Amino acid sequence: MNTTSDVKAIFFDVDDTLYDHLQPLRGALQDVLGLSETFDYALAYHRFRYYSDWLSAQEDLSAVPEPDAVERMRRRRFELTMEELGMPLQAGQAQELQEQYLGRQFEITPFAGAYDLIRRLQEEGHTVGLITNGEGQHQRRKLEALDAFSLVNEKQIFISGVVGHAKPDGRLFEHVNRQTDTAAHNSYYIGDSWRNDVAGAVDAGWKVIWFNHRGALPESDHQPHFTAQSYEEISRILTFEPASAYK
Repeated sequence: MNTTSDVKAIFFDVDDTLYDHLQPLRGALQDVLGLSETFDYALAYHRFRYYSDWLSAQEDLSAVPEPDAVERMRRRRFELTMEELGMPLQAGQAQELQEQYLGRQFEITPFAGAYDLIRRLQEEGHTVGLITNGEGQHQRRKLEALDAFSLVNEKQIFISGVVGHAKPDGRLFEHVNRQTDTAAHNSYYIGDSWRNDVAGAVDAGWKVIWFNHRGALPESDHQPHFTAQSYEEISRILTFEPASAYK
C-alpha cells in the first residue's frame, strides 16, 4: 500500500506549457497591427508575459481581483510591450488587441506528446494535475477547449482565481499538497515561466522542470532541477518506477 511519501505529485502549468500560448498573441498582433511574418513574435510574447506578471503583482490580482483592475492590466501589458519594442500603440489599439487575443485563446490544442505523457504518468499511479494562474471561469474555458477535464480529475486542477493565491506565492503550492495529500519533497512542477513556475515551485520545496522551449534566460538565482525543450525530454526526465511498485 502506498504511503503519502511514496506518492509523486506531478503538476503542469497550462499557458505555454500545456499548449502554445504564442499563437493567440501572434494572430492578434497580425490582425490589429498588420505585422509581418518577419516580426519577432517570440520576443513580443516574452515581454508580454513579463508585463502580465509584473502588472498582476502591482495590481495584487492574486486573490479575487476587481474587474476594472483586470481589464486595466490586460490593456496596459499590450501598451508596455509594444512601447518597449519601439511600436507605441495608438488610442484604442490596446483594447482591440485584447479583444482579438481573448477571442483566439479558445482555439487551442495541446502540445504534441503532452497528453500521452499525462496518461502514462496516471497509469503508473502518480498524482497528476494542473496549476494555472488566472480568473476561474476564463481558465476553465481554456481547459474545456483543450478537453483537459476528460483527462485530469477536476479535484487535481487548481486555478489561482479560485484558490485565492497565485504563483509564485508558495501558499498555492502548499494548498495543492494539502488538497492532494502529497508532500512537497515528492512533488514536481513543469512550467515555462521563470518567475511564476521556476521561482515559485523551487521556493515551495518542489522539484522543478523548466519547460524552456523558447530559449529564455534565467531571471534570478533560482535553480531548476531539470530543463527541457520538448515533451520528449520531459518524458525522459519523468521516468519513475510505477508507484504501485514501491514497498
